[in-house]
Amino acid sequence: MMTNNFSPPWWARNPHIQTILPLLTKVDRPALRRERFELNDGDFIDLDWLGSPKKDEAILVIIHGLEGSAESHYVRRLLNDCHQRGLCAVVHHHRSCSGVTNRLARSYHSGDTQDLQDNLQHLQQRFPSSDLLAVGYSLGGNVLTKYLGEYGEQSLLKRGAVISAPLKLSACAKRLEKGFSKLYQSYLIKQLQQKVTDKVKDDSLRDAMPVSLEQIKQLDTFYAFDHRVTAPLHGFSGVDDYYQRASGIDFLASISKPTLVLHAADDPFMTAEVIPAKDNVSPHVTYELHGQGGHVGFINGGTPFKPKYYLEQRILNFLLVSG
Repeated sequence: MMTNNFSPPWWARNPHIQTILPLLTKVDRPALRRERFELNDGDFIDLDWLGSPKKDEAILVIIHGLEGSAESHYVRRLLNDCHQRGLCAVVHHHRSCSGVTNRLARSYHSGDTQDLQDNLQHLQQRFPSSDLLAVGYSLGGNVLTKYLGEYGEQSLLKRGAVISAPLKLSACAKRLEKGFSKLYQSYLIKQLQQKVTDKVKDDSLRDAMPVSLEQIKQLDTFYAFDHRVTAPLHGFSGVDDYYQRASGIDFLASISKPTLVLHAADDPFMTAEVIPAKDNVSPHVTYELHGQGGHVGFINGGTPFKPKYYLEQRILNFLLVSG
């Protein structure tokens, strides 16, 4: 479905400006309180809380993208808007993304829904009168899409929002090997390589790692990294098996809770393969495809030094619908 609700200013019509400028713009955020959530396999994830839920008031779970955190520009902006509205929110950090290395050799991946389910169960048990809402960005959006489709009516979420998600992982990996998009791949791969390097150098984890120090530097594309590291560490037979089983696009038809899925056609991380056919989308999904917006950008006003954004208002207006 095409919509005309988002329109970039003249100076932000380029997808790379939409994608990069938010990274360069300083965004303060409210103070957060950290909680460590112990997982059943002996590992942990860190949760950063904005406020505390009051009885019968909703909790917004924020799921960041690849190598993101509570410090990501899009998370900071959303936390500010939640603070202004008095909405309790919690940032769900993927393993190793909170600034503290996780304990196990494994980490996180685009199709890992178990940690999210465990956290949602934990929140539901602690705050049984609070509705759980969620927004997932990029990789976190793929995780959220897959979770909502896998669990269907059994999902613990009341509503969800998926932003700039790489719903077809193989196509997105190939896209990032071409043109200017290679710079985004390089930026992210270097962070992933450093985390793997740290684990290979850890005496307690070295034997469980599928690569050596010498091999890590050769893994300079997502396809190579995911084939040699992500897939074997998380139980996949290889990169193609991982991309096929973890991609969110095939789960859109099974979603049973109201869900917003928002893409930009000019997203430099994506190709048209992430755009689902109408017949493959559940009637519970509101799909918005904008012609412009870049990757988790969607600047719709302000100035280059103080941009304004479409995302936060759209996300919260969708998620906070009563009834």
